[in-house]
Amino acid sequence: MLLDGKEIYRGYDEYGPVLVIDDGTKRYLSFGEGDEQSCWLKSEPHLPQLDYIRAMCLVLLLTEPKRIISLGLGAGTLNSCLHFHFPESVQQIVELRREVIDVAHRYFQLPRGKRIQTHHMDAKSYLDCIESKPADIIFSDIYDENGVDEQQHDPAYLHECYERLKPKGWLVLNCWKEHKGETLLTELAGLFDDIRTCTTQEGNWIVFAGKQRDTQSQKQLKQQAKLLSQTLGFALSPYLNRMNLLNQPHLL
Repeated sequence: MLLDGKEIYRGYDEYGPVLVIDDGTKRYLSFGEGDEQSCWLKSEPHLPQLDYIRAMCLVLLLTEPKRIISLGLGAGTLNSCLHFHFPESVQQIVELRREVIDVAHRYFQLPRGKRIQTHHMDAKSYLDCIESKPADIIFSDIYDENGVDEQQHDPAYLHECYERLKPKGWLVLNCWKEHKGETLLTELAGLFDDIRTCTTQEGNWIVFAGKQRDTQSQKQLKQQAKLLSQTLGFALSPYLNRMNLLNQPHLL
């Protein structure tokens, strides 16, 4: 998809270009011609624009976001949303590309301060080497201009994420529709007790994996979604309606 607007920044690193496009109303982060990594509304910087980011926010119905690890930054629109709406939250953000971190701060108002710490390193290296307190949520959204980083599906990577979570913690994976199938789900079912999925209209396949099963009824989740939607500024119900709870025994 060709992005409309004016190119206001172009930088390069060993992984390729980093572009910022501005159409007057929104800004876009891109890693190449026709690539859209992130979208940011200038008048409402805390309001996620992309469907898959909004779908990932369904995890907020399942756990309190007090300690969060984000593996992959993009423009930081999800992180800005969480920072603004959940003032008790503390975030650790891991991003491979220094250029992306700098652009997120400069052009997309990624917050700075004690509640957000960025790590310029590979996600797997962070999981292997950097100590941190157990997290309520781990968001794994590792993409480049070619698509999903395959390490995101590696059994060792998934196990490291599991170990970093609190007993009631959740892992949220942003995948693509081509990754649908039992291989990833079977790996997750060997670790997690509660697995749910949501497919967006754009084709993202969001996987939610909880260490303990959430016992809320669909009615309770819908009530929560209605309240949380008022806080976040967008409707969660369309995404909740597409969330499927998987029956793990059929995977094994």
